[in-house]
Amino acid sequence: MKIHVVYCHPDKNSFTHAVKESFVRGLADGGHTYVISDLYDMKFNPVFSESEYKREAFYLTEPPVPSDVIDEQHKINNADAIVFIYPVFWTECPALLTGWFQRVWTYGFAYGERTMKKLKKALFLVTMGGNKSDPIRQEQIKAMQTVMLGDRISDRAEESEFIVFDRMTRDYDKREKMFEKFTTQAYNAGRNF
Repeated sequence: MKIHVVYCHPDKNSFTHAVKESFVRGLADGGHTYVISDLYDMKFNPVFSESEYKREAFYLTEPPVPSDVIDEQHKINNADAIVFIYPVFWTECPALLTGWFQRVWTYGFAYGERTMKKLKKALFLVTMGGNKSDPIRQEQIKAMQTVMLGDRISDRAEESEFIVFDRMTRDYDKREKMFEKFTTQAYNAGRNF
């Protein structure tokens, strides 16, 4: 299977980076091919310009979609599945990834007269500092799933999954043990994709 990985984290020494590396190693070992959009490395512009806003707000096909957005849309349409790997920042994905959705999910591609192919799968590998067994974290995860799976993916994939790796802030005393467990889980998610 061909996988488009959209990765969003500013630190290459982070747990999120380790999840990404483990996941793509699993993809390779599982015989899958992949392309990575590392939004920080790409210096992807997340800012919705005035002309982009007007195009989307009025469901227009002009002005043309910017080339950096077209590049991302091609990666999606050349893939069988898409995977998002990112940390939770204040119950949301990083602003850079929010901007990616705002710019890449254009009229005529992701909605309206769609040219975006229906993907086989959308997978979210999300890291967070808090404990997902806490009631407030459960509510936050449900809200994030509503946004990502219900709105942003919706019917754009045949199936979708949202996996949360929790308790990854440096103050958790069992962080190292959890780190190994979760990177193994990420590897297996890639291998068994």
